[in-house]
Amino acid sequence: MSTLITPMREQDWPAVATIYREGMATGNATFQKEVPTWPEWDKSHVPDCRFVAKLDEEVVGWAALSPISSRCVYGGVAEVSVYIKQNNRGQRIGENLLKHLVTASELTGFWTLQASIFPENTASIRIHEKAGFSVVGRRERIGKMDDTWRDTILLERRSATVGID
Repeated sequence: MSTLITPMREQDWPAVATIYREGMATGNATFQKEVPTWPEWDKSHVPDCRFVAKLDEEVVGWAALSPISSRCVYGGVAEVSVYIKQNNRGQRIGENLLKHLVTASELTGFWTLQASIFPENTASIRIHEKAGFSVVGRRERIGKMDDTWRDTILLERRSATVGID
């Protein structure tokens, strides 16, 4: 069964929100505690760089970019998010979504992608490394989750075609 990757539409939001909520429940996907509304999420993510993965018309994963800053000097730098439905993890869906997102990011003019991943989320770190991301370092005690300090691993991918001049 092959995965179809399509641009994310507002109609996909209920499934995307459910998958996001599943990721939150693991405690190792995000500092975020509540799923935003579609308008909130839509406003904070790059329109040309958001995709869903579908198996038999069912949304089983999503990936998107959000700008890291509103300052113009960082206009080509974005943060990556990739989430896979719990029952579909381990099927290379995240890997395929991330490859698709990297291609779209370069077509849109992004020269650097970054991901901040909890060290316990080894599967996510692995798929990012397969997509050309390198570990920059460990950000110790970068944020609190339920009164517990958490570290993240900062990964980065530099485009070989965008921003090299």
